[in-house]
Amino acid sequence: MAKIADLKTKSDDELNTELAQLKKEQFNLRFQSATGQLEKPSRVKEVRRTIAQINTLKTERARSSAEG
Repeated sequence: MAKIADLKTKSDDELNTELAQLKKEQFNLRFQSATGQLEKPSRVKEVRRTIAQINTLKTERARSSAEG
């Protein structure tokens, strides 16, 4: 699981790449859950939380660059 401090050190491009990977993983996890093949149900929560952290970080960066 990614720590928010680790995410803050990444560039916008790296965050966008990681966000795309996490969304693909989330899609696959949903399919596994629907078909009953999900091995680690806790991973769904981790992925969802990390996506939210990345989106929050992107919003904070956009807001700070618009202000300053």
